[in-house]
Order: sequence, then structure tokens, then C-alpha cells
Amino acid sequence: EITSLLSLCGGKFSGDQEIRVNSPFWTLNIPSEEMARGLMKRTVCAKSIFELWGHGRSEGELYASLKNYPMDKMLPYLQSDSTYKVHIHTFNKTLTQAQKIKKIDALEFLPFKGKVNLKNPQHIFWILEDYGTNPNSVPEEPFHLYFGRWIADGQRELIESYSVKKRHFIGNTSMDACLSFIMVNHGRVKPNDVVYDPFVGTGGLLISSAHFGAYVCGTDIDYNTIHGLGKASRKNQKWRGPDENIRANLRQYGLEKYYLDALVADSSTPVWRKGMLFDAIITDPPYGIREATRRTGSQKEAVKSVERSAENHIFVSSNYHLSDIFFDLLKFAAEHLVMGGRLVYWLPIYRPEYTEEIIPRHPCLKLISNCEQMLSSHTSRRLITMEKVKEFKDQDENSHLLDGQYMPYRGHNSFREKYFSGVTKRIAKEEKDNQK
Repeated sequence: EITSLLSLCGGKFSGDQEIRVNSPFWTLNIPSEEMARGLMKRTVCAKSIFELWGHGRSEGELYASLKNYPMDKMLPYLQSDSTYKVHIHTFNKTLTQAQKIKKIDALEFLPFKGKVNLKNPQHIFWILEDYGTNPNSVPEEPFHLYFGRWIADGQRELIESYSVKKRHFIGNTSMDACLSFIMVNHGRVKPNDVVYDPFVGTGGLLISSAHFGAYVCGTDIDYNTIHGLGKASRKNQKWRGPDENIRANLRQYGLEKYYLDALVADSSTPVWRKGMLFDAIITDPPYGIREATRRTGSQKEAVKSVERSAENHIFVSSNYHLSDIFFDLLKFAAEHLVMGGRLVYWLPIYRPEYTEEIIPRHPCLKLISNCEQMLSSHTSRRLITMEKVKEFKDQDENSHLLDGQYMPYRGHNSFREKYFSGVTKRIAKEEKDNQK
């Protein structure tokens, strides 16, 4: 997320950044405070950002580092007509008030000339201490100490304010608010973009995109979901109300002006004219677990089922293999994204068989990132971000069938069976353990 947002702000994530996997603190090289603030106006993963004045593995190293920090960079924030306060944050350890005061008093060598104001200071300084990530083995002294000037907080309050629990219209698979914003940030969605979700469901990803000023639209094969008909997904509610729909969700957050439309359509047979371009395609395709994988079919097909809605809308649907879903999605993105536009989607994985080779590829799309979210001990889903780097030509239509990659991924057509076989084994093990 940070890498994508830095590039959106005009910066670059350089290879010499100090990233420690087992630490909650990152040291980034960002060219300007303006860019840092722009980053924090979008991120839901980062909590706060600081201008780093000193760092060390011990208090002595930290103080030495602070004494070497250029005085001309410090002085603007230490003037006699300014107010300030010092805040201490310890990760994986709790300090007493007396311990905190002692650490703050130890900074008296810094040339603070202003007055302390604990309620509304002009400048806030932080001491950050990293005691590792193991709560069962907390060291006496921190592994790393940092001192810096607070610049801005991230947008973590969006997770609560856009919580699915408070949302007007939800379904069985409505995307968690935090993950929705992470996906939109991976897609580098910005004001006046046009964002499309081909498996729109109840429109959770449209809401996050619209929050950042993008115009949004989507399609879904489920007539009842698009029109807000049928049984409700919410507890203690039997049927959906007359105003439960995607538009009502956007209206709830004051984002209705960004809503273009949602259509009943089949993603395997796109309805868009050639040359229709989107700035980002952000979606969560069905895996066949809580939502069926299906597409429109014909009466002649062996596997068919007739479905009726309250409006007597009738169509025939057939199975839509996972491999076909993702390759159709990549082909559509290659054709209908603007150059530099991004495709962001979730790919379900059976972990014992996972290799990077089974990530679907397309010659027009470059893989930007591949992040894992664990679902169980044997399943997970990967958040795949791809960027369009080459114009789509007719010869790219079926390129995935030629590169030898289509067959390896077909093994994931049985993801549903593998998922439920794992669930069955776990239930059997729990029952066996309970009998002991």
C-alpha cells in the first residue's frame, strides 16, 4: 500500500529503505513533508508519520544521533514563541508515568525554548521504542529507539466510519472496509478516475473508490443483488427493504454524486464497447464458497439451471471455472484499462500447492504486488495488483492459452472442494479431541 501511494504522490520506494519485517517501525526516505502528508491522507495501514531526528539501539546511541542532527533543521520548531509537548510510545511494553517523565527529562540537552502545552501544542515530538513482537519475551531494554517530530496521522478511522456493521445494504460477501481501502490504494485511485468492478455485489469497493473522488460503476450476474431483492444477509432481518441497494450505500456516505450505475451483466461476455477505458478495475471475484461461480449459458448445455427473480427475470446459468474467471478478467483489463491503469483482485489459493507460477499473467499487464491474507491453515487469498504496460492487440486475445501457464492454474478449479475438505477434516479433528 505504501509503495503504491508513494508513486501516486510522485515519489518512489527506493531499495535502500530500512524495512524490518518484525518491527512496526519503518524508516522511509521521502523527499518532502508535503508528500508525507499526501501519503497519510490515504493510507489505512500506517498509523502516523514523523520527521526522524535521531535513532539508536540504545539511549546513548539515540542521544548521540540527536546531537548530530543539523541544528538549522531543529530550530524552526524550538523557538521561544512556540509551544510543544513530548509523547512516548512503546511497542510491546507499558511504562509507568515516572519512567516516561525520566525519559523526557533526559532530552534536556535539546535546545527547547518554547513553552510546554499538553492540550494544544504547535509541535509534537515523539519518542518511539521498539520492544519486539513477542509478548511472552519482552526485553528489559528496547531493540530500537527513535525520536522525531510528528507530521500527520493516517486514515485508520475510516475502518470504523465505513464499517460493514453500520452499512445500509450488505450481502454475504461484502468486503471488509479496511481491505476495501487497501485495495483502492493499491489501485492508486484518485479524484475523477472511472473505477469499475465486474463482480460488484453490494458495492463495497465502489464506496471506497468514491471516497477518494472516483466515479464508480459495476456489473454483477446476480439480478437480485443488483436490484436489492430477496432475503437479507443481516441477522434478525428476513427480507431486504425497498431502499436497500448500492445507490443507497453511496448516499449514506454522501457519495451519491460519484455513482454512475450498476448493471446486470455477465463478466464472461463483456457488454462494453471497444475503446471503453477505465482508470482502475478493482474487484473480488467469487470463489464458489459463499457465492456461486456462474455465467450465462444456453439451453443446450448439460449443466443448466433456471433462476427466477421477483420480476420474472429468467436466465440459464452454467459453471464458470475459477481459471476462466481470472483469465477473462485479465483479458478484459488488458483491453479496457488505460495505459498505466491498475487491476486489483483477490486470488484464492490452496496453500500446500501454491507456487508463484500459478499467478495468471498477461503480456499487457505487469505484476506489481502479490500479498497474502491467511484464511485457514491450508487456504489463503492473494491480493494481486497488476498495471497495464502495453496496448492490447487482437493477437493478445488468447495469449494465456499459449504460454503454458493455463494448465497449471486449472488445478485451482477444485479450490471449493479442497476448501471444504479442509473444513471437514478440522471438524472431525475437533470432535475427536473433544471425545478424549
